[in-house]
Amino acid sequence: MFFSPRYTRLVFTVLMSFYMVSIMTLVITLVNTGFETGVLLRWLKAFIVAWPIAFMLILVGAPKLQQLSTKLVRQL
Repeated sequence: MFFSPRYTRLVFTVLMSFYMVSIMTLVITLVNTGFETGVLLRWLKAFIVAWPIAFMLILVGAPKLQQLSTKLVRQL
């Protein structure tokens, strides 16, 4: 399955937010509740809450943060 180049930013946002939220919610769930019965359900609940927020933050913030990082990094 391939997408048109015009969807690059959207595809990146979906992949980045899924990657980040999956790992972060799992780690935080494990830290807070441990690896006990029902950990996957607790993780899934946290993921469902966090993913749309992360998606929107990356969609809106990534271009500005990329511009800022470009300005902060000295060109050689």
